[in-house]
Amino acid sequence: MTIVDNRKAFHDYFIEDRFEAGVVLHGWEVKAIRAGRVQLKEAYVVVRDGEIFLFGAHISALLSASTHVHPEALRTRKLLLNAAEISKLIGKVERSGYTLVPLNLHFVRGRVKCEIGLAKGKKQHDKRDTEKTRDWQREQQQIMKTHRR
Repeated sequence: MTIVDNRKAFHDYFIEDRFEAGVVLHGWEVKAIRAGRVQLKEAYVVVRDGEIFLFGAHISALLSASTHVHPEALRTRKLLLNAAEISKLIGKVERSGYTLVPLNLHFVRGRVKCEIGLAKGKKQHDKRDTEKTRDWQREQQQIMKTHRR
């Protein structure tokens, strides 16, 4: 069950490969995510000291959060992957010039998972081509719909 998608990632990047990672969260963050108070628009994934972290994911605290907890909305969160997956990702990012971007947050058996994508950046003309093809597909659907009647 998808919680939130990062549509901007698909606009700005060509997604080559996808990985599912666990996310290290506090209890109040899980409650806020269940309530849909999360945003991935400005988020990105960074490799640091052989570990992978999620930066810039904004999780707004609920009003009913505990009084002794000081919620931090833009905290750095660690992503959990297999050692083999981490080494593969590190190799691709450092040698091949790929970028890691969060694609979505979703639930798997009650746990919050983050789907990250191995991506290459799009140039401006690529973005325009994508938009042109999407508009043409939409126009074709409209034409087909009118001819059926």
